[in-house]
Amino acid sequence: MTRGRHWLWLWLCGLHAALSLLVAWSGPDVAQALTWRSTGWWSHPWTIWTSAWVHLNPAHLISNLLAMGGVAAVGWVLRPDARCTMAWLLAWPLTQISLLCWPQVGHAVGLSGLMHAGTLLLAVQIALARIPIRGARFWGLLLIWGVLTKVVLERGWSHPLVWDAGQQLWVVQAAHVTGAFWGVVLGLMVAALPGARRATAR
Repeated sequence: MTRGRHWLWLWLCGLHAALSLLVAWSGPDVAQALTWRSTGWWSHPWTIWTSAWVHLNPAHLISNLLAMGGVAAVGWVLRPDARCTMAWLLAWPLTQISLLCWPQVGHAVGLSGLMHAGTLLLAVQIALARIPIRGARFWGLLLIWGVLTKVVLERGWSHPLVWDAGQQLWVVQAAHVTGAFWGVVLGLMVAALPGARRATAR
């Protein structure tokens, strides 16, 4: 992996944060036009991407921006290459469109599913020693265990929607499942690409 290409990852994190803020300031009409819905989405295909930037209230927006800051910080430290960023870009629409597996999910917004994908994608690279840090496999497996434990405890496959009284919104836990799935799958694919193996840092 080429360390200089990590700027693409940071640029993508910044894009998600900036457009989330822009959509929030643009008002409800713009948010409605950008929201993905399970029925009729094919006539508004851009919503597979733009729905990630829609947030239902300030608390939802702030929590996702803080989490995205964490993903950016991890990217700054680990310096994932362009292949990781391209895989994360691919996970973006796949995470959203996979929600069609749950008829209960009529619409879905926010960055949480995409961040589950990005976190696990990087965790797989660490666990397979594709990113040179001390104790790579240990830290990678620990991160995978932590994220997957959260997803398992949520049981998003059987509880795709859960009311969050604190943020006053329905959390689409199914998006955490789809994000985690594609993060692992695409992470393994990136790790299997020719030339992906790198020596572990000493």
